[in-house]
Amino acid sequence: MAVRTTATAVEGILQESPSLTLTPFIETASYLVDKCCENATQADGTDWYDATDLELIERWLSAHFYHIAATRPNREEAGSVAETMRSKVDLKLNLTHYGGQAMLLDVAGGLTNLNNKGVAIAAGVTWLGTEDDD
Repeated sequence: MAVRTTATAVEGILQESPSLTLTPFIETASYLVDKCCENATQADGTDWYDATDLELIERWLSAHFYHIAATRPNREEAGSVAETMRSKVDLKLNLTHYGGQAMLLDVAGGLTNLNNKGVAIAAGVTWLGTEDDD
């Protein structure tokens, strides 16, 4: 598997200095780009993405996977100085703004399709009581 992005490119979009090596996150992102984006073709059969497009998607996905592993508290305080970080509670690629951006960049929709798999929720009711005998 040949990765497309670099640690330097991923660091450029992170809002922090990485505390972990970026290699495993880049490799994971590369795997998903290979599976979901690389072979996307338009209606006329031409490739949807060129190498630059794929690198950009991989870069944002790498930041997404890094951000999940290197979680930070929502609020840090030291005396009178405080900082509140952006945080989101969601699932899959919607968990971070980096994952959301990667889905946006994947205009062919492969990552969105992957993200939405298994999301359908069916409501149901089960009666656990007893019936009255009239």
